[in-house]
Amino acid sequence: MKQTAGAYHEKTCYKRSQMGGHLLDWQNQPDVFKTYAGLKCITLPREMPLPRADLFALYGPELRRESDVFDLETLSRMLSLTYTLTSRADHSGGMFYFRSAASAGALYPTEIYVMSEGMKDLDPGLYHFSIAQHRLVKLRDGHFSGSVKDIIDDKFEGAFPLTFFLTAIFFRSAWKYRDRSYRYHLLDTGHVLENLALSLKALGYAFDITFDFDDPVVNGLLGLDDNLEVALAVCRVKRVLEQDARLDPLMIEGLSETVKGASRVSPVEFDTSAVRAVHIAGYERVLSNKTDFNMRGALGFSPEVGVSIPSKSIPGTTLWYPDAVFRRRSSRNFIAEAMPISSFGRLLKVLFATGSGEKAPCFQGICIGFLTHGVESLRDGFYLMDENGKGLDLVRPGSFTVSMSQICLDQGWMAQASVHVVFMTNMKVLERAWGPRGYRYAMMTAGCLGERLYLAASALGLGCCGIGAFYDGEARDLLGLNEASRVLYVVSLGVVKAMLKRDMGKE
Repeated sequence: MKQTAGAYHEKTCYKRSQMGGHLLDWQNQPDVFKTYAGLKCITLPREMPLPRADLFALYGPELRRESDVFDLETLSRMLSLTYTLTSRADHSGGMFYFRSAASAGALYPTEIYVMSEGMKDLDPGLYHFSIAQHRLVKLRDGHFSGSVKDIIDDKFEGAFPLTFFLTAIFFRSAWKYRDRSYRYHLLDTGHVLENLALSLKALGYAFDITFDFDDPVVNGLLGLDDNLEVALAVCRVKRVLEQDARLDPLMIEGLSETVKGASRVSPVEFDTSAVRAVHIAGYERVLSNKTDFNMRGALGFSPEVGVSIPSKSIPGTTLWYPDAVFRRRSSRNFIAEAMPISSFGRLLKVLFATGSGEKAPCFQGICIGFLTHGVESLRDGFYLMDENGKGLDLVRPGSFTVSMSQICLDQGWMAQASVHVVFMTNMKVLERAWGPRGYRYAMMTAGCLGERLYLAASALGLGCCGIGAFYDGEARDLLGLNEASRVLYVVSLGVVKAMLKRDMGKE
């Protein structure tokens, strides 16, 4: 029987009466840093100016500064704003480092690879980004833009000087979350992808994101053992090269077993066949001609009451964009204090923003809902993003945050949050449109938007925490979703007790 994303999602649903649990094998805890032995490394600059941009302005009209020098320092700046170590904690097993992108269980399954087509002071080739040392590890020499164009079936006439590949290592998340871990591979990669897109906006570069490519060929290009690690997203920077690019496809030769072996992150790794099966089911790309379906309507809702949210500026100042990235945290110490309506309006602004670089995170695959409790001057209730992405429609009034906290594995701290943002989809509609690959679109889009909420909350001084663990059937019933529809991700936001100490002024 052919694997479907809906069947995988249903198989990995949590049920309150069937939570057996398992012990974590601490002797085989996965390494969160991927390493290659004996390959050439290029240390990236660390001390460099970062854009002093307002986070919320970045979700407005796109900025372009094509005159900027495109060099190794530029690449380092992009990567620093995308995926960097932000703090550390001393654990019994040694020092643990937290990162700028959110991750379920702080297991960080996502890796970044960079392909250069000949930017200044970086030879053409393929590189792995080592977040631990903030350096590049060279995997291939040569011009591969032509090959990538073929892999992605791209019609763009020019060359891309930089291409980023985002992957997930299965065992990192599977070590804790077992078969359900594919959900977190996709969500966490979406978190990193949103940081990357935002860094490119802040630096003024046009870019293109796609989730559609020839999976086995891309995995081979990156030198992955695709039983252990797989490509999930591709982001290419559009810029005129200072030299002619070679667009003839090159033969992609296999890399060594040593390189492939770097995808193994634990001495003993148990079988992840259920995760691999749903991923492989998505290898077939179904390019849907049906682009006008209404996912909100497919969930079974018919809201009629529209609500206007003020778009006025919040009093005072907020964190600069780089500070919001570096100080992003999962905060759970919510207090029963109303969220200012102006802050809620800012959250909606970043959530509803679109741009030319965001074609791949397809908003059609998901619907966004809001459970509000204690948002200033807003009636408590369950709302949906309106069909134009400009405001909210009330589904039904009432307070649902306590019930949702119980559904999210009885995490009581969620009950004090002002807002639970809920990402939903209809599995049957999703699969009819794009086949099993549509699951990637929906989950990674939810991850991208979840990271937006993290960063906006950081800038506003609010608490934020994403939740991927909940009793799936109970969540569906609470919201009143129809049988084919499911909750994919929940993000809680609100006022927190211990505000992050910071200088709120802007120089």
